[in-house]
Order: sequence, then C-alpha cells, then structure tokens
Amino acid sequence: MIEWREEGMVLSVRRHGESDAIVEALTRDHGRHAGVVRGGGGRKLAAMMQPGAQLAFAWRARLEQHLGHYTVEPVRSRAAVLGDPLALAGLLSLTSLLGFVLPEREAQPGLYEASMAVVDLMDEGGLWPLAYLRWEMGVLERLGFGLDLTRCAVTGSRDDLAFVSPRTGRAVARDAAGEWSDRLLPLPLCMLGQGPAETADIVRGLRVTGHFLEKRLAPSLGDRPLPVARDRLIARLARVE
Repeated sequence: MIEWREEGMVLSVRRHGESDAIVEALTRDHGRHAGVVRGGGGRKLAAMMQPGAQLAFAWRARLEQHLGHYTVEPVRSRAAVLGDPLALAGLLSLTSLLGFVLPEREAQPGLYEASMAVVDLMDEGGLWPLAYLRWEMGVLERLGFGLDLTRCAVTGSRDDLAFVSPRTGRAVARDAAGEWSDRLLPLPLCMLGQGPAETADIVRGLRVTGHFLEKRLAPSLGDRPLPVARDRLIARLARVE
C-alpha cells in the first residue's frame, strides 16, 4: 500500500457514482494529483469540495499508477472568495488553468507557492488582479514559454518598451515598431513593474498572456481550447474598467 499526506488546493471536483467524487488537487510535492473522496459528492462534504479550498489530503492506493483514494480535512475554505463574484471568477480561472496546463503527478513547489499567494490575496480582499496577471506570466515562464520584456528585440534598448512581438514574446520599443506597430501586442507598463496598474491595463496585460497561452502553450498540450473560466474573468474585469 502506498500512502502520502500533504496540504493542497482543490482544483476541480466531479461526481463519481452516487455519492463519491474525483477530486483533483495541487500540492507542493505531488503536483496535480487526483483521487476519489468517498462521500465527496454528498451534502456533508459539499463545503470542502470547492475549487480553491485548502485541505489536508491523505492519498492511498495499492499501486502508484492507480487513481487511489483521498481522505480530506479542512484547512481553509476560501469562503470570502465565494461571496465576491469578481474574486470567484479569478479563483476559477486560476484553478482551471492549473488543471489545464500542469502534467499529472509532477512536483510544482514554485507554482504551488505562487498560486496559493494569489488565492490568499483574493480571500483577504487584497488587490489581487495585478498579482493574477503576474501569476499568468509566471506560468508561461515555468512551462518554457516566458516573455522577454527586458529590452527591445530590435534595438536592444531598455527604454520606452511599448509592444510585444506576438511571434517571439519579446518586447519592442515604440520608436522601433514603426509601421509594424499595428501587428504587435500593446505592452502595458504594469507588466514591466512600472506605472499604474489600472484595471484597463491589467485587461490589456491578460490579452498579452492569453495570446501566448492560446497560441504557444495550448498547442504544446494537444491544441485544446483554454478554459472558458479565463474568458469569464476577463469579461468581468472589462466591465469594471
């Protein structure tokens, strides 16, 4: 019998039989990992079986390759997020993207910590949208599709970076863009750690990261469409502008 215990975050829950559920979680040392929770589809455990909930997981299976079973105990419910439609949209986007991009059962210590930090901000009512944008940039970086926003791809200058090449993910200075500017992605200063981070700037930043999630990362995973939860988040943020 194989067993491990670790805290983690619920990514998704789907019914399994009459009353059980298959829960997919993200943990620091076991990555994206699924297991069956007995009674997880019933009312008694409904409050815990929510995306974003932080639980103590104990996984057990006869063989490593088996789906196995979880027993769970609550650590943090994220109840404040569930009462805030915008934060809930952010949480569902984050958890669905993690389920979409991560390979199964590979340790993700850095991404686990970064993800939990953003969800903590959502739960505490903090200024999380900018942190979420930087989280998406980090996801691209960790999975080998990072943006290079340090200097202009044409001139090498670090000044007045205003665009991103949709092909290479490299920054382009305003003067260097010339007649190609309408073919480039606008680069908001908040992605450079500069200037204000208004909601409109964050939306523009998410359109940049979304381009590379859709055009570069998704095809590497079999060309599946990005989770619709991300579109819903951007739509909600756009209404806040």
